[in-house]
Amino acid sequence: MNTKDFDFDLPEELIAQTPLEVRDASRLLILDREKKTLTDSHFDHILDQLHPGDALVMNNTRVLPARLYGQKPDTHGHVELLLLKNTQGDQWEVLAKPAKRLRVGAKVEFGDGRLLATVVEELEHGGRIVEFSYNGIFLEVLESLGEMPLPPYIHEKLEDRERYQTVYAKENGSAAAPTAGLHFTEDLLQKIEDKGVHLVYLTLHVGLGTFRPVSVDNLDEHEMHSEYYQFSQEAADTLNQVKAKGGRVVAVGTTSIRTLETIGNKFDGQLKADAGWTNIFIKPGYEFKVVDAFSTNFHLPKSTLVMLVAAFAGRDFVLEAYRHAVEDRYRFFSFGDAMFLS
Repeated sequence: MNTKDFDFDLPEELIAQTPLEVRDASRLLILDREKKTLTDSHFDHILDQLHPGDALVMNNTRVLPARLYGQKPDTHGHVELLLLKNTQGDQWEVLAKPAKRLRVGAKVEFGDGRLLATVVEELEHGGRIVEFSYNGIFLEVLESLGEMPLPPYIHEKLEDRERYQTVYAKENGSAAAPTAGLHFTEDLLQKIEDKGVHLVYLTLHVGLGTFRPVSVDNLDEHEMHSEYYQFSQEAADTLNQVKAKGGRVVAVGTTSIRTLETIGNKFDGQLKADAGWTNIFIKPGYEFKVVDAFSTNFHLPKSTLVMLVAAFAGRDFVLEAYRHAVEDRYRFFSFGDAMFLS
């Protein structure tokens, strides 16, 4: 199977640059993989797709304002750091720009010295391990100095940074939002719960690798990035009970799917409390162990996310849905519209 098998024409003007004023006013394309039907709808009608006894599984990760702009105290040269992950204590793996001048021992200060980074290790591809020193609580300092690391295809400035967080974002740690969840409002979630649907949360911290295009032609050679997940015993018990009673596990977004399927593969289709790193690559031919239906946004051509959707609903049908979405001028990517597949 080839990367180009998942390509489609996408006019650049369909890439949503800003979120809609009302989260759940986005459009929803409903795909029925058995009947091979496409139905145009609106996101708040996702309520009609969910049945009493189902479980809706969401990723409650929170995006860190992980882009920092600072300068070297000695030369006043400008430096940009992008925080990737907390390796230990106050040490973080970062991407640095320009990296070549940042040798071990180099220092960068941010916000008039309120935050200081010292390079402790050099990695390849412009990566560095830095140690931060500061007064107070690191996340509070970061909130005051950092900017949201918006995806590379979004060129507009985001006025309200909470719009790049889900309403249920709780666990700090992502470099990117689990964007399928951006459509939900507290009111809509309440209506879903009132209908008898279980609301279940897991955590997967989204890495920047999620935006990386597949650079090989043969999919078997593609190496997926690793991302950290956590799944509680309470969530496992709820989902196992839902399954036992004939309800469906409905995932919100590819991050929730990848977490659930990682755990399902590990425990023969059962769900148990678990935490760890996953680099699962779901592509056509994959057999789903846990997820029965899901919502997701419209993804980049040739991306692993399009491949995941194709694994669930079939490549030809998914590409037909994407062609329809382009013709009907749906909005694409992080701030765009959604699809629901069952």
